[in-house]
Amino acid sequence: MVAVTPLLAAALVHGVARETLHLAATGLALFSLDDLAIDIIFFARAGWRRCTIYRVNNRSVAATLRRDSAAAMAILVPAWDESAVIGAMLRDLINRLDYPSYRVFVGVYPNDPETREAVATVTDPRIITVDCDRPGPTTKADCLNHLWRALVAEEMRGGERFKAVVLHDAEDVVDPRELRVFDHLIGRLAMVQLPVLPLVDPASRWVSGHYLDEFAEAHGKDMVVREALGAAVPSAGVACAIDRDMLGRIADLAGGKPFDPNCLTEDYEIGIKIKALGGRGALVRIAGDAGGGVVATREHFPATIDTALRQKTRWLLGIAFGGWDRLGWGGGWADRFMLMRDRKVIVAALLTLFGYAAMALVLLDTLLAAIIPGAAKFTPLVAPGSLLAATLMFTTSVLVWRLVMRAGFTASVHGWREGLRAVPRVVVGNLINALAAWRATFRYLAIRRGRAELTWDKTAHRFPGVE
Repeated sequence: MVAVTPLLAAALVHGVARETLHLAATGLALFSLDDLAIDIIFFARAGWRRCTIYRVNNRSVAATLRRDSAAAMAILVPAWDESAVIGAMLRDLINRLDYPSYRVFVGVYPNDPETREAVATVTDPRIITVDCDRPGPTTKADCLNHLWRALVAEEMRGGERFKAVVLHDAEDVVDPRELRVFDHLIGRLAMVQLPVLPLVDPASRWVSGHYLDEFAEAHGKDMVVREALGAAVPSAGVACAIDRDMLGRIADLAGGKPFDPNCLTEDYEIGIKIKALGGRGALVRIAGDAGGGVVATREHFPATIDTALRQKTRWLLGIAFGGWDRLGWGGGWADRFMLMRDRKVIVAALLTLFGYAAMALVLLDTLLAAIIPGAAKFTPLVAPGSLLAATLMFTTSVLVWRLVMRAGFTASVHGWREGLRAVPRVVVGNLINALAAWRATFRYLAIRRGRAELTWDKTAHRFPGVE
């Protein structure tokens, strides 16, 4: 039996650190190529539009949109276990909206009387309570299908056909001008997605705060590039309007259910279905008035690690795993490219964790080389001029670029202080995403083996001003 001496232990750590560093550097380099492609396309598009379109046309603002026509709009709000916020949200919505013709359909469950009672406290004829058939929680898509049927019944009863179906959640702070934007664009577009802006939570700068950074970059850049490439633009599930006729076509093809009740991310899939039927979706950034902020939906996001993990696990389970099973790899090259980006998140999150492990091993190796005699004579982990040295230089440059991009997009939406916080928050976001990817993988395997079921695993919601 060979005795494990300090020098032998240091040699073992040195070898493991070298191999781990090789694998992490190569994987991160490969996984960063598509991100760089997205950045190049975004800046090329922005430069071209600035030199052409916006040289001769002023940017539109919502305040100047036509007000002489206002087609009826239907707003769908699924509500399972939302008694704490739904009343405040509905009162805020009807007080905010600057639009004359809309109905709000709120879906409630027979085993959730508290939510039904909270909805009933808002006495407005434009609010229609819809009872789901089965006890909750089912899936959000199932609740939305009940709301769709109620919408069709309301059209038959009132004789007025809605122009668009607008999706919102029970915690949304709705922009006053959003329905005017939807009325202006639906018809030319089959789906209009407005930006989603997480509200700053001073009590959760790091966990809730990392959503600020992710949404700023996703809705400021990634969704824009999807549209530019002609790929399907997924709905965010809130602040989204779908052409009523398009949603009717989807419902007709699915036996009257436009949202698949066996899907955890029905919002993501509906954008892909619209593209498959020839419809065009777009994320629209339009200022409310000259010099003002964009028309967007604002909401609180999870403030604890546990709730963030639950939400991210549901997203990854529905988009990466469920999407692969249900949607395959259809569409043109742009759609497949974006599907690859959506689904690589599972591996990328775990690879990032692997990269942190490599960094820890390198630091440990450096420490052992300094304190154990003879360890400093080991072959360098990174030989000058080697392929690994070049790969690490590339990944380091990409990391710096990614941090600059993240900070810049966050600062453009939430101010320079949040932009600076976005840099260290990357670590928090990466750890949460890695743990969520791990959970999603095991839950997916459990569902495939029949050991778990699809349910509406929602997190508790908050609304501004409501404890």
